[in-house]
Amino acid sequence: MSIEAVESLAGVPATDWNRLVGDDPFLSHEFLSALHETGCACGATGWTPHFLLARSRGVLSGAMPLYLKTHSYGEYVFDWAWADAYRRHGVAYYPKLLAAVPFTPVTGARLLTDDSTVRDQLIATALEEARRLGVSSLHCLFPAHEEAQQMHARGMLLRSGVQFHWTNRGYTTFDDFLGSLNHAKRKKIRQERRRVSEAGIRFRWLEGGEITEQDWRFFNRCYRQTYREHRSTPYLNLEFFLRIGRDMPAHVLLVIAERAGMPVAASLNIRGGRRLCGRYWRALERHAALHFETCYYQGIEYCIARGIESFEGGSRGEHKLARGLMPVETCSAHWLAHPEFAAAIEQFLAREARSVEHYLDELNERNPFKHVPGAGPGPGPAPGPLP
Repeated sequence: MSIEAVESLAGVPATDWNRLVGDDPFLSHEFLSALHETGCACGATGWTPHFLLARSRGVLSGAMPLYLKTHSYGEYVFDWAWADAYRRHGVAYYPKLLAAVPFTPVTGARLLTDDSTVRDQLIATALEEARRLGVSSLHCLFPAHEEAQQMHARGMLLRSGVQFHWTNRGYTTFDDFLGSLNHAKRKKIRQERRRVSEAGIRFRWLEGGEITEQDWRFFNRCYRQTYREHRSTPYLNLEFFLRIGRDMPAHVLLVIAERAGMPVAASLNIRGGRRLCGRYWRALERHAALHFETCYYQGIEYCIARGIESFEGGSRGEHKLARGLMPVETCSAHWLAHPEFAAAIEQFLAREARSVEHYLDELNERNPFKHVPGAGPGPGPAPGPLP
């Protein structure tokens, strides 16, 4: 087996790459190429691809999506405090090496192979590359559980995080789902949905080829408005949205909210395998509860209608708990070249992990589901990637 680093997927046939990826749309050749070739994730934006490709007898047998990063934007696992500590001590934190899907806080494979030996070799090679390149650190964001354990065995530090996911427990209608919630939460959701309906707002689900360029232009306008309101620069562009709509239509759901026949809000969701992932939204008009309806309730209703097992509502957001999205533990893995900083960060991560554990306990005590007498609390969190 040989492993090489490449700066582009252009020379890798999409069929070979996607054979390793399976049904994860965020890791597909189409999605990653769209990010790179539209200028969203490239050297000019601080995301220089440095992908590892493993070949056995000339056949692609494994891969790892790596990037050389010159900042920490678009990662959703925050290490700004680490970078600031390095700066204050006169030590360079950037560039660093990162295994991730740009701008995508979704757990999935980061070592693209079914072979445990190949996985281990990819980890070892990534660590060797970090040392060879002289970067400060190697980070892997939102890896699968088994991968995280292998990285930990190789000396990488594990970090805990929390997201909120909705699980389809065989619901046949949205009212069926509401019936599983306690009275207060069920009443609140119905009130929120009624407010949106009384404002004259209706929704359309647009899948794949149903999405026109005009729809994408409206969504792009919404997306850019989000960043404008936060005085920030958007990561993605219209060309990227048009490209994924063209190249991976089976994975794209666009929810459009309309009032008096005119679009007023939109959310983008990516479908893959047994889950739907909410990614971006924005409204151009302000209406009570429109955010919850567009971002969460429409996604949940879509999952029920299509028989999809889970809905991931994006990173963070404790308010999601009251709407039936339960806390799930996520993780990341980290290696730092500087021994003193590595020791300090290891101590910090141990304290942080205890805080996350207490936070999860607190959230689960506020479980929004009905409590069945003698059966303990309602449905608990879906299993996370850490034991």
